[in-house]
Amino acid sequence: MFLGVSFTEWVGYLASFGVLVSFLMKDMRTLRIVNSIGCATFVLYGILLGSIPIIITNVAILVINIYFLTKKN
Repeated sequence: MFLGVSFTEWVGYLASFGVLVSFLMKDMRTLRIVNSIGCATFVLYGILLGSIPIIITNVAILVINIYFLTKKN
C-alpha cells in the first residue's frame, strides 16, 4: 500500500488516466494507441479485481482499436 492506496487501485487510476488522456489526442491513430494502452491496463485491473465485465468490455475495445490501427485504407 502506497499513500493509503492499494496496488490494484493504483492500476485502476492509471487505466483511467490513460483512457482520459487518449481523448485529448487530435490524431485518431495516436488516440487509438493511447486508448489501447489504457484499455490493456483496465484489463489488468479487471483481472486483479476478478471482474469479468471490466475484462470483457476493455478486451472488446482493445480489439476494435487494433482492428482500426491495422486496417488498410
